Amino acid sequence: FTEEKLGQAEKTELDAHLENLLSKAECTKLWTEKIMKQTEVLLQPNPNARIEEFVYEKLDRKAPSRMNNPELLGQYMIDAGNEFGPGTAYGNALIKCGETQKRIGTADRELIQTSAINFLTPLKNFIEGDYKTITKERKLLQNKRLDLDAAKTRLKKAKVAEARAAVSSILNVSVTFTLVINKSDFLSEQEVRITQSEFDRQAEITRLLLEGISSTHAHHLRCLNDFVEAQMTYYAQCYQYMLDLQKQLGRFTQKSFCFVFPYSFPSTFLSNNNQSSSTPVQSISTPSVLASASASLPSVSNSIVTSGISELKSSSGSRKARVLYDYDAANSSELSLLADEVITVYSIPGMDSDWLMGERGNQKGKVPITYLELLN
Repeated sequence: FTEEKLGQAEKTELDAHLENLLSKAECTKLWTEKIMKQTEVLLQPNPNARIEEFVYEKLDRKAPSRMNNPELLGQYMIDAGNEFGPGTAYGNALIKCGETQKRIGTADRELIQTSAINFLTPLKNFIEGDYKTITKERKLLQNKRLDLDAAKTRLKKAKVAEARAAVSSILNVSVTFTLVINKSDFLSEQEVRITQSEFDRQAEITRLLLEGISSTHAHHLRCLNDFVEAQMTYYAQCYQYMLDLQKQLGRFTQKSFCFVFPYSFPSTFLSNNNQSSSTPVQSISTPSVLASASASLPSVSNSIVTSGISELKSSSGSRKARVLYDYDAANSSELSLLADEVITVYSIPGMDSDWLMGERGNQKGKVPITYLELLN
């Protein structure tokens, strides 16, 4: 080996097919390690947590269970909501947000667990199992090749000595020396045949192992599909959780807005003509708008008293109303709404002032007035 690296010793080259298989195995090992490590970073961004898990794994002990970041944030929100009061709009919204964050944290745990079993473990098994076996057999092949090259070198030296002995015999130097050279030549040829046979056998064993890389790729492809499905399930769950939370917070925000500005919000739907409002109420953002809204409260109040809603609540009749935007019923007593549909609304004694009864065919239930525009 030293002569090959530092000198000009001849080296037995492997066949092209075996060299390609070795290159493919090294490439597979390199990228498998990179993908595995980066997947671990994706699933657990905290390096301290990864180190802790690695230490517990080496000690063959179970790591202590701790809250992940979404669960911890959710718990803080729930505690804050309970402190502010579940009956307040902000407190109730914090509790709802906290519950959603904890559900996202649970989904995150399921993603990590599923990915570890179906994706990371097979990659790790290849690195620590199959590739270690390939590396071991490859080292044996390297040793057999060195033995073969060493035997070839000795045979070559014996041939050179035999040629010199032939020249010496011609010059009548010594016949005994020639006989010794011939015996050494025979032993070197026998050694070359033995080492060549062992090298060929080890090359075949290594080749069979390396050809299994193709089946390894097929297995890793199935594992990759499982990982993508786990991610798809996780992101779908998170999207649904946040969509539901957004709708709930929208209802909280509208109710809170109606409570703070009770005369300005209903102006979008209290109408006795065919004019319609196509967009929800925009948030008030400047002090000048707030001042003008406060100054106009008495006049708006007088108009509301005589508006269609007041007449509808004081009578036993019904009116048609157009839905401004979608609404999902929170329970069985409410009616889900779709934007731009027309329903029949009426009031019943003792009903909350922010609600009306709505009918659509055979379906009926409570609907928030802030989602409606009364029609003539």
